[in-house]
Amino acid sequence: MRLLSAPAGSGIVFRRTDLDDFEIPATGRNVAKVSYATSLMRQGVLISTTEHLLSALIGMGVDNVIVELDNLELPILDGSAQPYVEAIREAGIKTQRRKRESIKVLRAIEVREGDKFIGVYPGLGYRIQYRIDFPAPIGRQETSIDLAAETYGTFIAPARTFGYKADEKKLRDMGLIRGASPENAIVLGPKGPENGPLRFSDEYVRHKVLDLIGDLALAGRRIEGLVVAERAGHAMHTALVARLMKDRSAWELAYVPAEAAETGDESLAVAAMRRPALMGA
Repeated sequence: MRLLSAPAGSGIVFRRTDLDDFEIPATGRNVAKVSYATSLMRQGVLISTTEHLLSALIGMGVDNVIVELDNLELPILDGSAQPYVEAIREAGIKTQRRKRESIKVLRAIEVREGDKFIGVYPGLGYRIQYRIDFPAPIGRQETSIDLAAETYGTFIAPARTFGYKADEKKLRDMGLIRGASPENAIVLGPKGPENGPLRFSDEYVRHKVLDLIGDLALAGRRIEGLVVAERAGHAMHTALVARLMKDRSAWELAYVPAEAAETGDESLAVAAMRRPALMGA
């Protein structure tokens, strides 16, 4: 898999080099299915497990990129977004001559499903509050992050995906988690991680934030507002994107004012990869 620079205004686009360079833009209208990962599909062509890379791109401030791959699944790597972040840093990021725009939330949009909930509200910056409640040994955890504070690479990207050892056979019988192993996921037994130690005491909820950032990238731009989630998952994340995009009165495109852009602050301009980044399986 390679990450290539793209012109300003391109957004994030997946390119299947094994299918005559067929392209699938990373947008909500191309969401195919969501279960234990998020997949995109266009004209019958599938891309699966997109959320970790999309999260890293948004978290690192990359707006325009071509993602080349020669199969339907992105590499799981170590189960976190950290390898993507390291590759992006090594390749470098360049600013482009266009002002960055975001989706500025004007009024609340919510999705509820029983005791599960996710909503987005007006607010400054891109802030996320997430709460989870899993069976033992995880229990209840919560965290919050302000992506404008440049904390993504340190506090969110290293958090790995996780699963219960007791669920493994059932999920594999369903055709899921086929590539899962102790090298790319936290494996949970009755007493805790079987392949510890954890990278953070609250690594589980941090990974849910990582997934959420990646799924909300399918809105096509960074969110300007507050996102609150309670026991949500990929399906609810992408449902929020669909509901937000459908209700055009709930948001507007916010552009950096001209006088602010003239300050030379690179965070005010769109960005792309400076050099290609190569990722392994």
